[in-house]
Amino acid sequence: MPLVRISHRSGATEAYRQALSDGVQEAMAGTINVPPDDRFHILTEHAAGLIFDAHYLGIERTSDWVAIQITLRRGRTVEMKQALYRRIAENLARNPGLRSEDILVCLVENDLADWSFGKGDAQYVR
Repeated sequence: MPLVRISHRSGATEAYRQALSDGVQEAMAGTINVPPDDRFHILTEHAAGLIFDAHYLGIERTSDWVAIQITLRRGRTVEMKQALYRRIAENLARNPGLRSEDILVCLVENDLADWSFGKGDAQYVR
């Protein structure tokens, strides 16, 4: 059950926001074995506060830059993670038209006991 946080510039349309969510969800389902309907995404629009180095590591970023943070359980291989990054970039290039240079993805891994889906219970460790 990944928890996805996507930060993007303000003024985006609902279709743009939906395309971000859909593209990330499809990539996770297709590369790291996340069920297609296991969707918990938080999209945050920023008028200010997206501060980034436009040239870090020789990658030229624009004001369309988005940050995608995915919190998920440990256990994916490096190859699976690399496939995820590529698939997200491909999906978001197709719709909503982002450049791959403008997409940052960060994975935050944790364990089964680190999740509660409600009712004050850690359902994965029962």
